[in-house]
Amino acid sequence: MEEFLFDTHVHTAESSPCGVLTAEETVHAYHRLGFSGFCVMDHYCPDYGYSKMDDILKGYRRAVKCGRKFGMDILLGVELRVRGALNDYLLIGLTEEMLYDNPRLCDYTLADVYDFTQEHGVLVFQAHPFRSSCTPAPPQFLDGMEVINGNPRHNSRNDRAVAYAKEHGLYVSAGSDCHQIEDAGRNGIITKERIRNLDQLKAALMSPETRLYTMEE
Repeated sequence: MEEFLFDTHVHTAESSPCGVLTAEETVHAYHRLGFSGFCVMDHYCPDYGYSKMDDILKGYRRAVKCGRKFGMDILLGVELRVRGALNDYLLIGLTEEMLYDNPRLCDYTLADVYDFTQEHGVLVFQAHPFRSSCTPAPPQFLDGMEVINGNPRHNSRNDRAVAYAKEHGLYVSAGSDCHQIEDAGRNGIITKERIRNLDQLKAALMSPETRLYTMEE
């Protein structure tokens, strides 16, 4: 039976200051690695506002355009950091319209972000919660947790994230946190059905049949 590889956590140089790979370079890398697609999770930090929303979306839009040439499915997300904290949250299920209509999500408290996502059918996964600069969020404000983060330049203490998610009954995800060429395709999820849209991605992350992927597999 055919299976599909999808990365849930990818950055682009166009929209993430820490990104090295352009959207086009990222699409090419993931196509070579046999992924069906990925979710662009460019940074949405407190110094980004409505006037810069086009900048936040620039890498995603370019990746979508390039991805069509290879038959790849490129989906939108953001890695949100709320003001006054160094934690990062992957928002899964956002649309461009939601972002433009709510241009100051980074000024919300985590509780307010969770209320917003519940109202709009968006999932909240905490990214790399056990890095030294991060603190695991209260589970009542999370749908899930990134339990495998593949960025090789950080110690994400993934084993602790696995234990925390299991203890609190959270959904789990795996992502490469791709910024540079050596990061591409290190992690992701494996599904039996191809992920072509945000509803299918959300369903896959909530499905017990979805497997977490590492490049060593």
